[in-house]
Amino acid sequence: MSCGDPHETDCREVLAEVYLYLDLECADERRELIRHHLDECGPCLREYGIEQEVKALVARCCGNETAPTELRDRLRVRLSELVVFETSESRELAD
Repeated sequence: MSCGDPHETDCREVLAEVYLYLDLECADERRELIRHHLDECGPCLREYGIEQEVKALVARCCGNETAPTELRDRLRVRLSELVVFETSESRELAD
């Protein structure tokens, strides 16, 4: 799916990774791919701008505190262990 003109990268894929992009938590080649998509896709760029503003608001409200490295590492490990189950209802919602 694309937001208009065809893109090399699917818009849903880009928007699903926008927080990783904002947090510099994706590989350099992935960042370049997302940046390229955002440069040519107005709707995704607007969504990215909204996400960027939300992130800045949260940072202001939290006093720009950052999580300790150990906590971030533990969370990454736990999140990588999660298994997502798809139900027929969730498939219908996605269509």
